[in-house]
Amino acid sequence: MPIINSARRINPLDLNKNITIGIALPLDEKNMFSGTKTIIEQVKTNLINLLLTHPGERINLPNFGVGIKHLLFEQNIDLESLKEKIQNQINTYINNIKLQNINLIESEDKHTLSISLTYNYLLDNTKQSIQLNFN
Repeated sequence: MPIINSARRINPLDLNKNITIGIALPLDEKNMFSGTKTIIEQVKTNLINLLLTHPGERINLPNFGVGIKHLLFEQNIDLESLKEKIQNQINTYINNIKLQNINLIESEDKHTLSISLTYNYLLDNTKQSIQLNFN
């Protein structure tokens, strides 16, 4: 009898290639009508949406969002508290990923902020990452 070393779990929504799961970012002519095709793509979109949304911007979810764009030209950004805020928001609103690493880099002139997130998608434990640069 063969021994199975690892089993790959697949979300049933990923099997049907004729449907879209959600909205893709950025909202342009291509993404407006094509959308995301897999759950992993939608998780990345949800994560970007969480980072870019300012708290109070979503109706009925006043605490949703990190609001990174509003922090860009602040005099002193506390990177440790920003990491903690990102971690708390992900734990609250995106519960199908486990955050592995947050890397925040602020330029010397304080006009550029680079955010790199590494996380595991919990269904199949695949490692994913995104990087956002704000200037």
